[in-house]
Amino acid sequence: MNKHLLYLFLILFASCGSTEKTSNKVYFAGEIVNPTSEHIVLLKGDAVIDSAKLDNNNRFSFNFDTLPQGLYHFNHDPEVQYVYLEGGDSLVIRLNTVDFDESLIFSGKGEEVNNFLLELFLAGEEETDQIRDYYLFNPEEFNDKIDSLMDEKLALLSELSTESDLSEKELKIAEASIFYTYSTYKESYPFRHKRRTKEKKVEELPPSFYNYRNEITFNDKDLVYLRPYYNFVKNHIGNISYMSCLQNCDTEGKVVRNHLHFNKHKLHIIDSLVVEKELKDNLFRNVAFDYLLKVHDSEKNNEEFIQGFHELSSNNRHIEEINTLYEGIRNIQPNKKIPGIQVLDYNGQTVSLPEIAKENKTVFYFWSGVDRSHFDNIKERIAKLSKEKPHYKYVGINFKTEEGHWKALLEGSQLNPETQYRATNFEELTKALILYPLNKCIITNDDVIVDAFANVYGPL
Repeated sequence: MNKHLLYLFLILFASCGSTEKTSNKVYFAGEIVNPTSEHIVLLKGDAVIDSAKLDNNNRFSFNFDTLPQGLYHFNHDPEVQYVYLEGGDSLVIRLNTVDFDESLIFSGKGEEVNNFLLELFLAGEEETDQIRDYYLFNPEEFNDKIDSLMDEKLALLSELSTESDLSEKELKIAEASIFYTYSTYKESYPFRHKRRTKEKKVEELPPSFYNYRNEITFNDKDLVYLRPYYNFVKNHIGNISYMSCLQNCDTEGKVVRNHLHFNKHKLHIIDSLVVEKELKDNLFRNVAFDYLLKVHDSEKNNEEFIQGFHELSSNNRHIEEINTLYEGIRNIQPNKKIPGIQVLDYNGQTVSLPEIAKENKTVFYFWSGVDRSHFDNIKERIAKLSKEKPHYKYVGINFKTEEGHWKALLEGSQLNPETQYRATNFEELTKALILYPLNKCIITNDDVIVDAFANVYGPL
């Protein structure tokens, strides 16, 4: 459906069916077509509020005598989408997991703002290619194009708020979604413009380009888990970290290549700008995970980063998770023994990873029966590697798969059951071996790690 027509439909529908919310009770229910999980989990931020099991008709329901108004998330593994709830809402959804976001429809009391937020999200996806072309424009032209798209959405919201009974907070969330969605494109402009035009350096922009920054806030708890807002803040932090470091740090224009320096700089920018505690903690966590998981820096640099992190955020609500990640990465550095994780062989016998790797040059790769396409691709890749580099022993570690399903998958493949193992404790496995990304592999010589962050599709 044309997005503008859908907005108008929602406005007309809201004007006919809107009623005042007089109760504190909240009802949230729905039907899931082609479910991928047995449960729906309702969360506020990262805290689980409640969970509901699908019945025989794939329906679920939540009933609350009272519920703080605001933005929530509902999770139907592996998908997540947010929902705005407040007292008096009686909200019903229907969706098909084949097209999760595109098929999602809200109806009932509270539908107006939720359908608007969803359509804003889908409109953003549709505009991706269009905006990509805008990055070729000069700053003034780009600003005009983005402002035009933003004004269009604000006008639709104005009509909706006139015709329906949006609460003050619902209107605030909807306006913030629009403003921060389009402001994020402006934060990205100097870097994407450079790539699209193939210029050698980031273009200096007129001061007026960043006028929208006068309206941003770092101290609004209602926005902490609003996706457009959080994405904007991450981009904003990266932008000003990069620019200020280029001007003030001795980097010879190579700040991004110095990952440790740049990420420590981001920590200090967050500490100086962000007021709201939960937002600050989440941003610190994001920087830590980005650096530790993606950079694969030296053990010395990792240690320096975590020390700087603790100095600025020792009471971070995610500190245990971050420390666990750091310890896991420290334990799989080159020349250290592979962790002694216990797995099961095809016959159900327990064996440790060091035992498997003993006296071999081994490539450990990982797969799950949950993702069949990944398994099919990994089979082909291992068959190719086995022919091209037969001096390695290729060992598959399966996780999140029941024994019967695991064996059935192996029987239909060309993989050797003698080099296939199944992990029964996924949490232990992922903490010890840092299973990110899924295509990672671990190369060992005997039981000593050569590279714990190799890619099974890259050079070995």
